[in-house]
Amino acid sequence: MALIIKIIMDQTSQQYDHVITVCQDIFTKKMKDYGIAWRILRPSSMTDQIYIKAQRIRSIEQKGVSKIDEGIRSEYIGIVNYCIMAIIQLEKGTSESDDLTPEETLSLYLNHFKEAKELMMAKNHDYDEAWRNMRMSSYTDLILMKLKRTKQIEDNLGQTLISEGIEANYLDMINYAVFALIKIEF
Repeated sequence: MALIIKIIMDQTSQQYDHVITVCQDIFTKKMKDYGIAWRILRPSSMTDQIYIKAQRIRSIEQKGVSKIDEGIRSEYIGIVNYCIMAIIQLEKGTSESDDLTPEETLSLYLNHFKEAKELMMAKNHDYDEAWRNMRMSSYTDLILMKLKRTKQIEDNLGQTLISEGIEANYLDMINYAVFALIKIEF
């Protein structure tokens, strides 16, 4: 049994790496098109942008149809990328100028994606791949719940009594979106 779990967890790691490559490719191409214009956004604006994407996914799931030619997959990719950008904003603060080179930006992006993967692997060890038996709609709902928590923490000026902070919620949202993308891709 332990060997089977290890094989499945190795598969999860490989699939996660595939999703990192997909998301990084989109992030890099958009950075070439737009630069790092997102650096001007406050973290709360990032949270709202992620909310828009998650709410659109839920709307499509409930209606069963999309009138815009971008599906759920692209929205999950957007959630991953905006969460990583939001973590960078928490770390670096907002900026009115292009204060990061493309190389520095990509390095920060990959470091935070690695951090999210390490968190996922640790939790996945404890939960024995439970995410594989979850419904796609649950990932959306959990992301929306994490967004409500994040907004509340932002409204409390980042202060919590016993709860994880904003970054932890972004990391969890990254991982729920990655789980959804793994299910879509594989």
